[in-house]
Amino acid sequence: MSERLKEAAYYDVDQDAARCRLCPQACGIMPGRTGICGTRRFRDGRLELLNYGRYTSIAVDPIEKKPLYHFHPGKEILSIGGKGCNLKCAFCQNCEISQGDPVTHAIEPEELAGLSAKYSERSVGVAFTYNEPLIWFEFIRAAAPLIRADGGKVVLVTNGFINPAPLAELLPLVDAMNIDLKSFDDVFYKKYCGGRIDPVKETIAAAAAAGSHIEVTLLLIPEFNDSRDMLHDQARWISSVSRKIPLHISRYFPNHQFDIPATPPDTVEEACEIASEYLDYVYAGNLGRSAFADTKCPSCGRTVISRRGYHIDAAGLNDGNCANCGADAAVIVS
Repeated sequence: MSERLKEAAYYDVDQDAARCRLCPQACGIMPGRTGICGTRRFRDGRLELLNYGRYTSIAVDPIEKKPLYHFHPGKEILSIGGKGCNLKCAFCQNCEISQGDPVTHAIEPEELAGLSAKYSERSVGVAFTYNEPLIWFEFIRAAAPLIRADGGKVVLVTNGFINPAPLAELLPLVDAMNIDLKSFDDVFYKKYCGGRIDPVKETIAAAAAAGSHIEVTLLLIPEFNDSRDMLHDQARWISSVSRKIPLHISRYFPNHQFDIPATPPDTVEEACEIASEYLDYVYAGNLGRSAFADTKCPSCGRTVISRRGYHIDAAGLNDGNCANCGADAAVIVS
């Protein structure tokens, strides 16, 4: 007899096919087949999970690597990822696990919570990362309360492509999110990611409204999502949610189906300058040393946190505020 796998959340069955309702792809899945993410299979009248408790990688990382610069800076976090993704980005920087078929290992929610507690002296909790964590919805839903019960924080590093109902169920269990906003152009999302922009914007807005700590990442690709008008529009929209949301503008490197040259560092710096017109905290990623590496107080201009790679000096920070003028620095430290 074949293994009875756990049942997926958020789907319905119409005649001989399942319709997944977890994300906006709304995959129609025939018997024996999977949807776009490759993690849900329709069999014997139910949508079953092929990825529940299956991970590809686990490590303790600097939290700045997520990247999260305003959430427990200088700390580490236990990081775990599975395989698969509900988008198909042609430029994916983690295509081996998001688009491939890597080896996975089994872990139960209780085991993950136990590991989080074991590493609690050096780690603030668990980050679901590396591949797309939202397709691990059912496992995160089970593990997150256990992690938080022991005082751990729960972090998602995500593309934000999820439907409102499952997002609303997940948000009370999540302390922080870094959300990719891959472009401010729906045509780009459709052509190069196989998705749409509006659900991602809705996720950012809903997560911010729910009180989760939010940071946003843009992978800047020359000639594809780096027009000045688009950068203005994107930063302006983020600021309409909150100008205190940190934006990370990262340098693209050739990978997967994209072989165009890496983003010039000057292009990243210029994009950061544009975004800084609208947002208090803008950072350059994948550059090494940059004028947009440190956190500066938006009130007095003093350096609150200085960074060299993943090493930080938070001497200018006092309980989440600027040590010089006392202004809120939008940094969570406890």
